[in-house]
Amino acid sequence: MEYRELTPEEYSDLQGRILYEDNHLLVVNKRSGEIIQGDKTGDECLADTYKAFIAQRDAKPGQVFLGIPHRLDRPVSGICILAKTSKALGRLGSMLRESGIHKTYWALCCEKPEPPEGHLENWLIKNEPKNKSYITTERPGAKLARLNYRFLRSTEKYHLVEVELLTGRHHQIRCQLSGIGCPIKGDLKYGAPRSNPDAGICLHAREIRFEHPVRHTEMHIVAPPPASWPL
Repeated sequence: MEYRELTPEEYSDLQGRILYEDNHLLVVNKRSGEIIQGDKTGDECLADTYKAFIAQRDAKPGQVFLGIPHRLDRPVSGICILAKTSKALGRLGSMLRESGIHKTYWALCCEKPEPPEGHLENWLIKNEPKNKSYITTERPGAKLARLNYRFLRSTEKYHLVEVELLTGRHHQIRCQLSGIGCPIKGDLKYGAPRSNPDAGICLHAREIRFEHPVRHTEMHIVAPPPASWPL
């Protein structure tokens, strides 16, 4: 299989966003607006771009394997794990289902949370046509969403909140923070007053802890926040 040739600028950018790599894993810092897996838009996804990168870097003939064990929403930035082997992909999938991967996010919110630290539990229901989740008191079809949050500091206009994700529901952090009056900067869908210039939202997969799926060593990876954030 032939992959497109990357420009020197693209190649350098992709190389600089690798947070960790070995024979089984590739962990990268996703930008807001990028899609991890192909969708109806037809835009090139991040997995395919990194396939082209690996093929070019390693002068690799044939097909490059990069499995996608988890996804981040298109407007969200931060840590994205890609599996370079089918063994790693299968084991990462099992770890995700069994809550064996611990994820921490940073959210830049329009309001400061009160209290500044807490635990949220809500039943969420997804509206498929609107691609949006809602907090509900009706249990049929709803899923329990749990997270811990902690206020870190304020900027001139916004408030940085750290979120420990305990379940993986559709738009969970966006919906639950909005539910306590703290919509995320740029997130018009969940109550932010205005969009960001890049049409993304200020939600970032900041930190991840897990056991390596093949080597069984403890992994701890941190992604720097986007340079565009007003921190």
